[in-house]
Amino acid sequence: MLITDEKQADEYYQALINRDSKYVGCFFVGVKTTAIFCISTCRARKPKRENVNFYTSFKDAMDAGFRPCKVCRPTENANQAPLEVQAAMDLVRDCTKAKITDQELREAGIRPIFVRRWFNQHYGMTFQAFQRMYRINFAYHELKGGKSTTHAAFDSGYDSLSGFGYTYKKLLGQSPSLIREQSVILIDRLTTPIGPMFVCATETGICLLEFVDRRMLETEFEDLQRRLKSTIINGENDHIKQLKVELQEYFDGTRKTFDVPLHTPGTDFQNRVWQVLQNIPFAQTASYQQQAIKLDNPKAVRAVARANGMNRIAIVIPCHRVIGKDGSLVGYAGGLERKKWLLEHEQKHA
Repeated sequence: MLITDEKQADEYYQALINRDSKYVGCFFVGVKTTAIFCISTCRARKPKRENVNFYTSFKDAMDAGFRPCKVCRPTENANQAPLEVQAAMDLVRDCTKAKITDQELREAGIRPIFVRRWFNQHYGMTFQAFQRMYRINFAYHELKGGKSTTHAAFDSGYDSLSGFGYTYKKLLGQSPSLIREQSVILIDRLTTPIGPMFVCATETGICLLEFVDRRMLETEFEDLQRRLKSTIINGENDHIKQLKVELQEYFDGTRKTFDVPLHTPGTDFQNRVWQVLQNIPFAQTASYQQQAIKLDNPKAVRAVARANGMNRIAIVIPCHRVIGKDGSLVGYAGGLERKKWLLEHEQKHA
């Protein structure tokens, strides 16, 4: 949303002049003379007050025609975890066998209240819930590897079997004794030059990659859990780690195809459409009509369009490369400005 309150805009402008880090992510400033937008800590030369607009989200700035600044990289740095939060997350990931207490955070130079506030705002959950998910994920893999419930419980830092069993069942929907019938979907968060994304993966491969501000994302999570008969919990596996590396290479312009394994639950027709999507070469485009022809079904244009809309793995399954028959940009769940950015990025690195 465009900030129209002059008093608030003046406050934001002063924060921009002072490079005040407390305002990072609170506003995005669009510079009319350069058509770029920045965050408060940008090191670039400061524009005049009359030459700037302020927005509440980077998506609003992009929709208004501004491009991300290459100096401060606003879509990445405004949404990245601050150093204290990242350090707290690293403690959880490095020590999945015990709960990280507030005292341990303080000893590591981390403010517990700051971490809790950041998690509620950016993850939609408490830091304690984040910890519980990682510990249960560790226990899940211990049980899958043949460990007993008792060993998995105490190795995960639980003091009692009853407490472990209650938390396990609450998060995964079944008791630890039914491990052979269980599967989980791991979810993690990452940042990109065009905004933060959620990534989900099973033991088979990546099953979701979406921008965090995509409409109906909660419904998409529910549908994915229903189709895979699994529960989504926070965690990371080798597929997610591989995707993060490949995505970074893609945005750096050094990768044109993805090798990470995928898990795409859907109908046979949908999977055929998604395979055709993956065959559209880097920096090239195709229309729904051309996709339908490749499927040997020229009349299935609308069905192809619906299947494109059901794609859960953005960028890797490149539905951003689909354009209208007349060459115009057509609907994209991540927003047309992102679609335009991705196409221009590929053209630049073709």
